Amino acid sequence: MNTPKLLLVDDDPAIRELLVDYLGEHGIRLHAVPDGKAMRAALETNRFDLVLLDVKLPGENGLTLAGSLLAQGVPLIMLTSLGGEVDRVVGLELGADDYVPKPFNPRELLARIRAVLRRTQGTPQPATGAAPTLAPSNGTATATAAEVYHFSHWRLDLGARRLFAADSRTVGLTYGEFNLLAAFVRNPNRVLSRDRLLELTHLEHEDVFDRSVDVLVLRLRRKIEPDPKQPSLLRTERGVGYVFTAEVRRGA
Repeated sequence: MNTPKLLLVDDDPAIRELLVDYLGEHGIRLHAVPDGKAMRAALETNRFDLVLLDVKLPGENGLTLAGSLLAQGVPLIMLTSLGGEVDRVVGLELGADDYVPKPFNPRELLARIRAVLRRTQGTPQPATGAAPTLAPSNGTATATAAEVYHFSHWRLDLGARRLFAADSRTVGLTYGEFNLLAAFVRNPNRVLSRDRLLELTHLEHEDVFDRSVDVLVLRLRRKIEPDPKQPSLLRTERGVGYVFTAEVRRGA
């Protein structure tokens, strides 16, 4: 298997040096640059499996750069300040695969990186430092390859981490979108609060806010609803949370 190659865009030289060394020790090649201009130059001559992008950059900010990266289909993890809730919301709405607040633990960042790479490339789960696995409604077990759910005209394969349309076309989901949909299909016709959804999707970190769930729901509706503006599968229970109203069948 090829060694993953990542691009880091961050104007802090200490962070660039730290991550080049740390990720290199864990089998990931990292090319680090300080700004958007250098990012574009690197992308012209290299292909990267994932970009780590700081929001606060000199010149063009990370959110502006993120739009162009995502338009090209480049997997993206945003690095945001701890209090930058608005930046995180915008990053999620743009379609970033994940975000990590600063200051961060390099080990947690590595886990997030591996999770995105598994989704985008089918990278096998490493023996250590793995990202969280999906938990069913009781929160005690992990997904197996046999867990396949059918609803409406969709098929969700938890083992393969893939969503298939009626014509067998694969629909791309980010890490957060997939975990959220898995939580819903495992708990159909049950009202789930935002706090409960954060638990089921393994997003219950101290930096995560309720708005994260709302943004992921909006993004998921755009992908699975016949009419996202009038959702029939993922409905809002005002003041409480959300309910997945589809008839769900489990089986291959």
